[in-house]
Amino acid sequence: MVSVEAARPAETAPRPGRRRGIQQTRGYRVFQVVNAVILTIVVVVTLYPFVNIVARSMSHEAYIIAGQVNLVPRGFTLDTYRLVLSDSLFWTNYRNTVVYTVTATVISIVMTTCYAYVLSKKQLKGRGVLVGIAVFTMFFSGGLIPNYVLVTSLGLKNSVWAIALPNAINVFNLLVMKAFFESLPGELEEAGAVDGLSTYGILWRIVLPLSKAIVATMVLFYAVAFWNSWFAAFLYLDRQELWPVTVYLRNLIAGATGAENVGAIAEANEVQAEATLKAVTIVLTTLPILLVYPFVQRYFVRGIMLGAVKG
Repeated sequence: MVSVEAARPAETAPRPGRRRGIQQTRGYRVFQVVNAVILTIVVVVTLYPFVNIVARSMSHEAYIIAGQVNLVPRGFTLDTYRLVLSDSLFWTNYRNTVVYTVTATVISIVMTTCYAYVLSKKQLKGRGVLVGIAVFTMFFSGGLIPNYVLVTSLGLKNSVWAIALPNAINVFNLLVMKAFFESLPGELEEAGAVDGLSTYGILWRIVLPLSKAIVATMVLFYAVAFWNSWFAAFLYLDRQELWPVTVYLRNLIAGATGAENVGAIAEANEVQAEATLKAVTIVLTTLPILLVYPFVQRYFVRGIMLGAVKG
């Protein structure tokens, strides 16, 4: 007679190599809660200045002076937006910013990519010297006056080249691209050489198609840097019609210009605080970058990880 115990199916033993799910221990749940709280605080602290500046740009002077504008506009008005958008100098400077950013970014990407690709070749003679020259510039520079004399003597003043050429290569971006190129399999380039491709052909047909993530990341880095840059333009561009919009904004903040505009509004009985004028210009200046970033975010994260971790 078969016993009842023998008739029962044997309990299934865990198979070797079978993973168990993460145990939701009390400590792990506490970690999740603390992590969520910290990240929420970081998001709030990060977003508050942006929301506040947008609210100030749509608020009336009296509420701004009284310090009553935080996250919601008070005395809602778009008069200052109409003022700035009707200023021909603002649109001229805005167009200059687009031209300067596109031109400088293209030059920087070409030069950084070529330099990084060369430095990624370990068999290159003098490679250490070239890397040392690039790294040296991270810690030492000629200084403001020698740079100004050099740009002026080369005839670059009052032109886009005064902004694009002196800052064409960022060493940090160069080293990130170099690390990425070193992580690519060398067999791919060897196969291209066997098929008769030249060095430039290998770079254009093999390396660059595999480097879309890192190139997009560098484009974002350079574009944001040139878009926000104002000091080089402030030094090398003398005429208002050549200024980028960041210099226009700087002059509003410094009080060098904008007084006439504010006075014109006062005469029209549409008085707005100077802080509102600054807030509107900040919003209009940062808006393009905020609109472009979501489309390149996936390339940004992937490019940074690939460029920072070799293997």
